[in-house]
Amino acid sequence: MKKFLSILMAAAMLLSVCALTACGGSEEPAPTDDTAESDAVFTTVNPGKLTMSTNAAFPPYEMTTDSGDFEGIDVEIAGAIAEKLGLELQVDDMDFDAALTAAQEGKSDMVMAGVTVTEDRMLVMDFSDSYAEGVQVVIVKEGSDIATIDDLEGKMIGTQRGTTGNIYCTDDYGEEHITSYDNGITAVQALMNGQVDCVVIDKAPAQSFVAANPGLLILDTEYAVENYAIGLGKGNTALLEAINAALAELTEDGTIQAIVDKYISAE
Repeated sequence: MKKFLSILMAAAMLLSVCALTACGGSEEPAPTDDTAESDAVFTTVNPGKLTMSTNAAFPPYEMTTDSGDFEGIDVEIAGAIAEKLGLELQVDDMDFDAALTAAQEGKSDMVMAGVTVTEDRMLVMDFSDSYAEGVQVVIVKEGSDIATIDDLEGKMIGTQRGTTGNIYCTDDYGEEHITSYDNGITAVQALMNGQVDCVVIDKAPAQSFVAANPGLLILDTEYAVENYAIGLGKGNTALLEAINAALAELTEDGTIQAIVDKYISAE
């Protein structure tokens, strides 16, 4: 009897505790959609690092210093993003096509190399919000008979392999009139050597190449205007959202504009 009474008292105490603490696993409310979004955690290829694939022959966006370090607009913006995310920036230099592929295949976290968003690229990559404007221009030798975009018909055009300049020119003038190079520097050297009649490339690096090579000039007419964005592997949503949030903060506080102004003077 005493044992039976003890069991009844224990059960009563348990019921009292359950009434106060909501037994049955409902101590915490079910997470809302907003809570689920805030709990999203991104991962990176290398723990503690934000790995950026690039082609460091694209001044002033990415280039190599005499000491072998990397600098430029993209490099500094990537560094600022990494700092916002509590990570260390790692830059992997390679050909432009390989830089795109590295992000697509998850060998890098992102690609920054003056990358323009195109329909074809959107099929295999996700993109951040735009952070800079790119303009495609035409470099020619002084005294060239190419004076406007209309004069490109029938000419041999040098471009950087895999870039939008390469894509646009191939579509407009045919593959037989395009010579592709691994980087812009090599394309400009080909122009200097008379191997091509002109080079189509982004305006900012074009200005650097012309400044470093007397006898070259940029046509006044712009070939195309586009926006640069950061490319990531398809479906890497958590990291994409984190990068976009960092970009928004860096834009709001003037960091991105200050970086651009550091390398590109106002015209």
